[in-house]
Amino acid sequence: MADKAKLQLIKMTKLYRTGDGVRDIDLKVEEGELVTLLGPSGCGKTTILRVVGGFLNADSGQVILNGQEIGQLPPEKRPTSMVFQSYNLWPHMTVFDNLAFGLKLRKIPHATIAQEVSKHLALFGLEGNEKKYPGQLSGGQQQRVATARALILKPQILLMDEPFSALDAKIRVQMREELKKIQLELGITVLFVTHDQEEAMAISDRIVVMSRGHFEQTDTPAEVYDHPKTRFVAEFMGDMNFLGDGKGGFVAVRPENLALVAAGQGQLSGKIVTIMVLGHFLEIYMETPKGLIKAFMSREPGSGYKVGDEVGIVIGVHHLFAGEGDTGAGHLSEGAMSDAMRTGA
Repeated sequence: MADKAKLQLIKMTKLYRTGDGVRDIDLKVEEGELVTLLGPSGCGKTTILRVVGGFLNADSGQVILNGQEIGQLPPEKRPTSMVFQSYNLWPHMTVFDNLAFGLKLRKIPHATIAQEVSKHLALFGLEGNEKKYPGQLSGGQQQRVATARALILKPQILLMDEPFSALDAKIRVQMREELKKIQLELGITVLFVTHDQEEAMAISDRIVVMSRGHFEQTDTPAEVYDHPKTRFVAEFMGDMNFLGDGKGGFVAVRPENLALVAAGQGQLSGKIVTIMVLGHFLEIYMETPKGLIKAFMSREPGSGYKVGDEVGIVIGVHHLFAGEGDTGAGHLSEGAMSDAMRTGA
């Protein structure tokens, strides 16, 4: 039954003259799933998206959608729709005509087109904007039009290439909430590309963390965050402190898993050098024998600390990285952790 995946990439390779690209990519996306390709610029995530959409031809491998090989089909012949970062709306067409354009090419009856456009405008809260041109809309409204235009064609899979990156922070959060709501309501399958870890965590059923053209980890957001399989994933997904163990390895611990106690207690000693108020929590930087480390604290319990205070640091949930690319995860005993911290201090 694993072969019933909505989308399958099998040993897909696409390399550029520079040697960049992706090699031997295997990926399955299930029906109704939102899978995010996440990674830094140049890691190959947009290359994968464009190969699926037909805007790039793979050098080798297979692209299978609904059990059919589509690797040789041009974009217009594929049952996919793509939403670009730049929206790509027709500036000389009204909102209505932008949404209706693809349906007209398919020779859908005018009454049906009007009904579908009206339905999708309502779905994205765009009623009353039918006669406006893209230049008369805000960035968020333009993004909604672009997404509605893609969905109105009823694609088998929706491809989204960093669609919210041009929006300001508040609108970006609103847009990703709307996308997830609509995706769940309609049961659509989405392959999403972003370099924003928070965005990927918020909307994804699964995240594929990429680096230099290969997959570092494919898992649920919680698993990727709580149980990173490589140091790259641990470092890329949110904040992480890396504390050398003196043996070439590292203890990796997130700021929220550090607790501050009285000086002389805990596994590490530190001196507070910076306290930043970030809404409901504090970001506290401390100089320690292991270097500068960061902790998060709620504002109320953290209100008693000030710059210059000597503190003890208790290490909670953590991961052990034996060497470059090697990882172990777990909860050491306090004694074992203390030994690790003392070694190489």
